[in-house]
Amino acid sequence: MAQKKLTVVIVSYNVREYLVQCIESVHKAMEGLDGEIVVVDNCSKDDTVNYLQSHDMGVRLIANRENVGFSRANNQAIRASESEYVLLLNPDTVVYEQTIRSCVDFMDAHPEAGGAGVRMLTREGTPAPESRRAIPTPWVAMLKMLGFTRRYYMSRLPWDEPCQIEVVSGAYCLLRRQALDQIGLLDEDYFMYGEDIDLSYRMLHGGWQNWYLPYDIIHYKGESTQKSSFRYVHVFYQAMLIFFRKHYSHLSFFFSLPIQAAIYFRASLALLQMMGRRMRRFVNPRKDYDGKNS
Repeated sequence: MAQKKLTVVIVSYNVREYLVQCIESVHKAMEGLDGEIVVVDNCSKDDTVNYLQSHDMGVRLIANRENVGFSRANNQAIRASESEYVLLLNPDTVVYEQTIRSCVDFMDAHPEAGGAGVRMLTREGTPAPESRRAIPTPWVAMLKMLGFTRRYYMSRLPWDEPCQIEVVSGAYCLLRRQALDQIGLLDEDYFMYGEDIDLSYRMLHGGWQNWYLPYDIIHYKGESTQKSSFRYVHVFYQAMLIFFRKHYSHLSFFFSLPIQAAIYFRASLALLQMMGRRMRRFVNPRKDYDGKNS
């Protein structure tokens, strides 16, 4: 049997309505391509699995009995497929009709490209800065934590033409199978967040290129996660520590200590802000976090 051109992998957790919308957009965007859609459900508590099983959505379903995390779930689908390209796609996205085919055409024409991302638009239609990111080296990470984000978001790059970047976002991450065979799959030490940075870092060090392509998706960022929860804060900053310790442990103690201290400080600050919002809501439940009447 001939190798498929593309496998689209969507990891889902309690976002059935967004997932259905995403799948429908992917089917339109894949017209003319020999491909498949694999949904890995991480033990959703809503009716995602029953819905997919009872409706002909044209997907292959892997239903996990526990939440195994984003990296491990994606790896399950990658290992279960044999296509030339793999697209990791968040369920809270809508893909424009020409985006996938245009990206595959670009990868075909650029065999040195190992990964590619796209122009992610907010629900308001503006380009999201995380569409292009730099590797968070200690210096870049420190600048970002101090509020200087121009280097991290590679703001000097144009939005309307292909550009080489350092980090491809996991929300839309098109990967060449040959590159994955060389550098390995997602690092499962990352439960959620940071795995795209780690994979992009290894892609570059493996001699491949990462690209930003000016084709569009809508990304309802944050709709698939509970970003105000303690677990989110813990997992997000733990991912930062994993990346730093994995790739920059060789740095001197006097250089690495401030970075790790800054990570812990930002994590603590985020938790305090979260607790403050919850306290204000408890004291005055008639107002939302912005102080407006609900």
